[in-house]
Amino acid sequence: MSKIKDFLDNPVYFITSPASKGYLDFLSDRAYLKLLYRAVMKRRLDLKTPKLYNEKLQWLKLYDRKDIYHKMVDKYDVREYISGTLGDEYLIKLYGVYDSADEIDENALPEKYVLKCTHDSGSVEICKDRSSFDLLAAKGRLNEALKRNYYSTYREWPYKGVKPRIIAEEFLEDENGDLMDYKVMCFNGRAEVIEVHENRFTEGKEHTQTFYDRDWNRLKIVQHGLNPCMEHRDRPECADEMLRLSEKIAADMYHARIDWYQLHGKLLFGEITFYDGSGFELFPNEEDELYLGSLLKLPVDK
Repeated sequence: MSKIKDFLDNPVYFITSPASKGYLDFLSDRAYLKLLYRAVMKRRLDLKTPKLYNEKLQWLKLYDRKDIYHKMVDKYDVREYISGTLGDEYLIKLYGVYDSADEIDENALPEKYVLKCTHDSGSVEICKDRSSFDLLAAKGRLNEALKRNYYSTYREWPYKGVKPRIIAEEFLEDENGDLMDYKVMCFNGRAEVIEVHENRFTEGKEHTQTFYDRDWNRLKIVQHGLNPCMEHRDRPECADEMLRLSEKIAADMYHARIDWYQLHGKLLFGEITFYDGSGFELFPNEEDELYLGSLLKLPVDK
């Protein structure tokens, strides 16, 4: 019944659900993205003269393709890339990698840990207390996620052919039981905007998203469904290092979002994302999306 309700509440599922199973693979990437964009954004996708941020992300899906991107989006293989590019000191501690959730041995893991799929976005299971964590249910969800074809669902080319696996990583939290999530948005090799996420996985607290420019001036950008934090936040200690390393990763790219955590004064790499929200995040104020789009210079810009 819950799946039926999802279909009725969100007609987009009529596209993404069969697509995730490969039933719409007969459509070209261009045709599929135009269809999905119209369904989600309620407007035509302009690929000839894109101006909006989400339009430009769809353009990048189609025309910015480098083999190294496959490794960069794979949450296991990217560790080797980061180790060689930045150094092992920026990697979160790894406990294991598995081809199936059935291979996960709870006794080999610590009291707190994180499980996540390597081939998609959002398939995360967090264990904060082994005694109360339902590992069996988590394994079931992860095994279902392993069957999901993320490339077919959103046509994010870097995910095409990425091997579905699960990794177990260290659970990170600060002295307040929370963890700031810094997402550095690089445009044409330069770090321009930082998304700061708070309480993303904290029960009982609102998940907030606040935007800053590289000089830590607060921006008024808002994305649908997420409110900014109303409290003042100091510029993080590792901000300069975070910007420098993000630009090192994104040096030869039109656009990339590099995610970081700062814990006890140490900077830790999270992941690389090429299409924020897969290019389907709504902006209540179109001026915000036009501003982000203006930062991204493409060959089709006039």
